Amino acid sequence: MGTAPNKSTAARQTPQQGFVYLPLIAGWLVPGAGHFLLRKWGRGTLLLVAIVAMFALGLTMDGKLYTGAQDILALLGLVGDLGSGLMYFVSRAIGLGGDPVMFTTADYGTKFIVVAGLLNVIAAVDAHNLRTGRKS
Repeated sequence: MGTAPNKSTAARQTPQQGFVYLPLIAGWLVPGAGHFLLRKWGRGTLLLVAIVAMFALGLTMDGKLYTGAQDILALLGLVGDLGSGLMYFVSRAIGLGGDPVMFTTADYGTKFIVVAGLLNVIAAVDAHNLRTGRKS
């Protein structure tokens, strides 16, 4: 005999109302914003602090922001940097991260910036998965 589905399974299978990509886009533009929209305050705050701190530490260490794709490694760096959303665009607009790498720590700073962007993309996708019910 069949069993009735429980409420949590039924709730996850109901179609979502509204624009389901809003947490994805908001989470990409501002770290943690997708989770804040979903009222996941703790997770959103943790992501905001971690990603902004990594990005700021990268800039503090004179890390470079990628601006073009001269080769495949520069292209991958640019993709990682663009993952930071508005932080990337604001930093480029005010001229941060444009100086050539002159210090050993600058290479580490560049990696911090790229990893902050990649972590932000993962967080935005996580917010989208929470919104669509793929994850609880």
